[in-house]
Amino acid sequence: MKIVLAYSGGLDTSVIVKWLKETYDAEIVTFAADVGQEEELKGLDKKAKATGATKHYTLDLVEEFARDYIFPMIRANAIYEGQYYLGTSIARPLIAKAQVDIARKEKADTVAHGATGKGNDQCRFELTYMALAPDLQIIAPWKMEEYRALFPGRAEMIAYCAKHKIPVEASLKKPYSMDRNLLHISYEAGILEDPWFDPTTEANKAMFKLSVAPEDAPDKPEYVEIDFEKGDAVAVNGKKLTPGGVMKVLNKLGGKHGIGRVDLVENRFVGMKSRGVYETPGGTILMQAHRQVESLTLDREVLHLRDGFIPKYAELVYNGFWFAPEREMLQAMVDECQRFVSGTVRLKLYKGNIITCGRKSKYSLYDDKIASMEGVQSWYNQSDATGFIRLNGLRLRARKLAQGGPRV
Repeated sequence: MKIVLAYSGGLDTSVIVKWLKETYDAEIVTFAADVGQEEELKGLDKKAKATGATKHYTLDLVEEFARDYIFPMIRANAIYEGQYYLGTSIARPLIAKAQVDIARKEKADTVAHGATGKGNDQCRFELTYMALAPDLQIIAPWKMEEYRALFPGRAEMIAYCAKHKIPVEASLKKPYSMDRNLLHISYEAGILEDPWFDPTTEANKAMFKLSVAPEDAPDKPEYVEIDFEKGDAVAVNGKKLTPGGVMKVLNKLGGKHGIGRVDLVENRFVGMKSRGVYETPGGTILMQAHRQVESLTLDREVLHLRDGFIPKYAELVYNGFWFAPEREMLQAMVDECQRFVSGTVRLKLYKGNIITCGRKSKYSLYDDKIASMEGVQSWYNQSDATGFIRLNGLRLRARKLAQGGPRV
């Protein structure tokens, strides 16, 4: 038996490597994806092999993540439940896809992950496995009673590591869990499980890694211009950048000005509510900028129709259905409407705020002659509005005459 494990080098997956090897008498291949978490990947190869893996892969997926996952989602303006920018959600299908690719390369028959049976990640990993490699077996130790009996808590896991000389940096005092990638950092569990707990106080605000508190941001605003082509950001302040480069520059700018912090209670796919705190500085800027180019270049009915299925698109990403046919169908509609979403947006960043200060596009549908209130002549005839309103009011007049109209 050969198992490819999605591996982070943290307490959970370090324990799982040893446990899988002993329980299944299997060869373990570990895999870590670089999706922008930076320092967390140092030394993983050595650590994985010391724990029992026969081989380890660390793949640089940063540009693929930005180009093929973050940017298509930005084109759809997808935000889950009106607040969450889907940072963790959108990374999981890419990680699982790369894991499947390694399983094929290694001729493995099984994939494994360390997600719990309470969260969303189990769905995101396993739905991707099933969509891309339905023949592979899936092992999820946290959903197995015998595993949970051995490790009911962190204390037992730390003791297991000590017994087997597994190198981990773990503490019983860690007050929350954190997940980082190119799009965001998420914080949950521990002290954050109380939805009344305030992480922004002077005593707690050291938790945040990507952004300063808005009150600590510079007193002077900063302008930024972002160029778009077919719905994708291609340059910042006139400098052409790769998708990954765009995200890195905007993350730095947004973090400097305290932008992109969100504290929310969300509805998990498995049914429970959970409290999460997120930092998404670059993604928040990018989403607002993209909206502004669309405001100039998208037809009203196209814009409203696309906006109507944003909640469904976001739900599919959140729940783990990135490789489902319905998400692919929605993406095709999104990408069709982005053909003329090209132009430049000027934003002002100031103490947690993103203020739009201008937008322009060679494909702009805005006609200042038509829109002007200053008596400028155009092919729009205001007299036409009389018949337009009478026709739209026909059913309202008929209702009033026949039925007495609305209750007031």
